Amino acid sequence: MARTIPTDTMASTRDAFATALIEAAAADPRICLLSADSLKAARATAFAEKFPDRVFEVGICEQAAVAFAAGLASAGLKPFFCTYGCFITMRACEQIRTFVAYPGLDVKFVGLNGGIYGGEREGVTHMVFEDIGILRAVPGIEIVVPADAGQTRKATLAIANRRGPVYLRIGSGRDPVIFDESVGFEFGKLRLVREYGTDAAIFANGPVLKRAIVAADKLAEQGIKTTLVEVHTIKPLDVDAIVEVLSRTGAAVTVEDHNIYGGLGSAIAEVIAERAPARLIRLGLRDVFPESGEAEQLFDHFGFGVQHICDAVRRLIMLKG
Repeated sequence: MARTIPTDTMASTRDAFATALIEAAAADPRICLLSADSLKAARATAFAEKFPDRVFEVGICEQAAVAFAAGLASAGLKPFFCTYGCFITMRACEQIRTFVAYPGLDVKFVGLNGGIYGGEREGVTHMVFEDIGILRAVPGIEIVVPADAGQTRKATLAIANRRGPVYLRIGSGRDPVIFDESVGFEFGKLRLVREYGTDAAIFANGPVLKRAIVAADKLAEQGIKTTLVEVHTIKPLDVDAIVEVLSRTGAAVTVEDHNIYGGLGSAIAEVIAERAPARLIRLGLRDVFPESGEAEQLFDHFGFGVQHICDAVRRLIMLKG
């Protein structure tokens, strides 16, 4: 099992991204950064100080930023465009599709404020719960949702070495630490976090993985043995490994900090429909807009708390008979 942190330690996924980008840029002179008035939000002012000629500030104009990034990539550079995920995926969706994904250009998108934790400082307009669903529908874009700051740093370095468009979803800047720093990151491969047994599988990613770990441990203490899987790479999906888990458990709960439509739950449902018939319960935002507020309370309010996960596993076991 992957080594996890059993405390309430918090760290910034934004800081982790910015630190990793400096490291990647030091090794690769093609890497540059685009900002839509978002350098401070991305914690990237240190990058701008170190590489002032590799930062392009376009102002609050995300559509132009994506088109500009496409131009840089077509000239042989490797641009990272970082701003709020809602503005990348919604304001500039058509530009991402036509100018980056269609020609397969080497542009990396880094979406801030993914999920509930963004509500602690900002509201629904700057939080994003639809981004994964939007970009999963665009051919050729890879999607990564790291669990915490340490994984964000490693994921940033991993995608810097990949060819083609990638969307990296990160958090609010105050995110729970889940994994020990020694835990690595392998692009495109799921991670078995807990392997207690085969009563049911729990699939999770992002910061709510912490709650899934607590739920799996609690269930194990009560004699219910689950397999907990982190799916940090949503696209390309590690389908064969997911099929293997589902074939052993026959039941799955998905937990995601996203609308249940189009994200992790939908991805697992597609695998179940095509490759591995199983019972499924999806936990996440059920086609509603969330609210601003303290993240842990909001998770409980919207139905993906630890108890909700435990109850869903119990329901699945009953359905399995």
